[in-house]
Amino acid sequence: MLNKVILQGRLVADPELRHTQQNTQVASFRLAVDRDFKDKQSGKYPVDFINIVAWRSTAEFVCRYFAKGRMMIVEGRLQMRNYEDRDGNKRIAAEVIASSIHFGDSKRDGQDVGSTEPGGYTPPDNFGAPTSAPGNGFAELNEYYGELPF
Repeated sequence: MLNKVILQGRLVADPELRHTQQNTQVASFRLAVDRDFKDKQSGKYPVDFINIVAWRSTAEFVCRYFAKGRMMIVEGRLQMRNYEDRDGNKRIAAEVIASSIHFGDSKRDGQDVGSTEPGGYTPPDNFGAPTSAPGNGFAELNEYYGELPF
């Protein structure tokens, strides 16, 4: 059997880290994922809001480095969960249990590259600037190979 889900979307709200009675870390959050077609009437891409659950170190990673609006890629499996609502009605919830989570963007929107937040990085002024190479049509990169942001 195969049950694998890969999603790319933006966080709807800041994830919150909780702990079970056994002190296991867990984070639940929602991901806004655009569909790949436009609505004929509005001309906009419809959005699905998908519930994600991350456990242990993955939960800690999400809560530490992601915030509302941040793009992420989630790999995991789809799980259906039965529960009873406040009125005693039986309900079914679909959620993705994350096995790995990756950054889907290079930095938080509006964040300065030189930020002191995790992942912040300030390259030197001449980093990656091409220098002319006579005659062969290729450009050489500067000799700087220091710490890269990825």
